[in-house]
Amino acid sequence: MSTFEISRSAVIPAPAEDIFPLVNSFREWTKWSPWEAVDPAMERSYSGSESGVGAKYAWSGNRKAGSGTMEIVDTDRPRSIKVRLEFTKPFKAVNPTSFTFAPSAGGTQVTWTMTGENKGIGKVFALFMNMDKVVGADFEKGLASLAAAAAPRKA
Repeated sequence: MSTFEISRSAVIPAPAEDIFPLVNSFREWTKWSPWEAVDPAMERSYSGSESGVGAKYAWSGNRKAGSGTMEIVDTDRPRSIKVRLEFTKPFKAVNPTSFTFAPSAGGTQVTWTMTGENKGIGKVFALFMNMDKVVGADFEKGLASLAAAAAPRKA
């Protein structure tokens, strides 16, 4: 069984206190998630807590968007958020995902990490596609959008 880890970091020029809420509530993800534009007709539903532990999000979209659920399983404000990410389509997988927020010169270093196992169709897929490159590019795009969403509003 092969496991993988995909991780990207960026320094966002804002305090962790301003960035954390954008990740800690799935309703805020529409402002920065790299996957929001994949399927404009994607169906989304929210349940559980508004934010933090117990917040849940489900999506169902076109072939590219697939479907699945996310649940925030642990938070340490404003240092870290852990998410249980479960894909149901195009193939089943559970990918523990985390965000960490660390003070850095110029703002906050945000690190987005996803881990998982390559098995079944995912294992075959991984042979032909560089998951780090594909998902990593999405993470980079998402972190750039998160930086834009967290930017102080100018009057």
